[in-house]
Amino acid sequence: MPKQTKYALITGGSRGIGKAICIQLAKDSEYHIIINYNQNKEAALQTLKQIEAAGGSGQTIQFDVSNFENVQTSLNAWQEQHSGAIIEVLVNNAGITNDGLFMWMKPQQWNDVINTNLNGFFNVTNHLIEKMLLNRYGRIINMVSISGLKGVSGQTNYSAAKGAIIAATKSLSMEVAKRNITVNAVAPGFIRTDMTEGLDEATLKKMIPANRFGDPEEVAHLVAFLASKKASYITGEVISISGGVH
Repeated sequence: MPKQTKYALITGGSRGIGKAICIQLAKDSEYHIIINYNQNKEAALQTLKQIEAAGGSGQTIQFDVSNFENVQTSLNAWQEQHSGAIIEVLVNNAGITNDGLFMWMKPQQWNDVINTNLNGFFNVTNHLIEKMLLNRYGRIINMVSISGLKGVSGQTNYSAAKGAIIAATKSLSMEVAKRNITVNAVAPGFIRTDMTEGLDEATLKKMIPANRFGDPEEVAHLVAFLASKKASYITGEVISISGGVH
């Protein structure tokens, strides 16, 4: 199969960690990058420009990961336009937070976070896995969080979603390992992005053994490794990248 027909799809790839992953994969692999975004087309096009500046190639695709029909329609239309193409790498990165103490949490706060973070994983992965199984090769990388490993006060909804994906990662990895498909999770700690902009870095970094927030690029290097053939014997793992926070 010609090299240019192999693709890597990064959901929520227009900003933050997702953007860094898109650019790093373009640098480290020969994959054509598909940048998924929901609303911010401008940011997705900016990411595309940086991919091209790094010598890679890519395109943008719009869909809302939390909407099953929208995911199906968009990916089916993409496949029709790219017959013979295969998405070999999927990075489930799209996610939102809507923090608040559980006692005062509204059903919408709970449902929005579960729908985007957890059901989004199902909607996209479920659609793409059959092709990976037929192709006998794939890399699925789920972006989780230390919230899903150790719990964070005020994030019961987010922790629940990420904890569920961690468990799903382990089970799914067992189902597909014989077909050369690996399924791993990456759990970032405090990483400098839009999501952590409002946090008090000076106070929080005292809790981090490395005494600093991480950079999106540091996470992207790990994801690019897991997406490569070099990581073929790593599956069902959750790798923290948190500067030592446990």
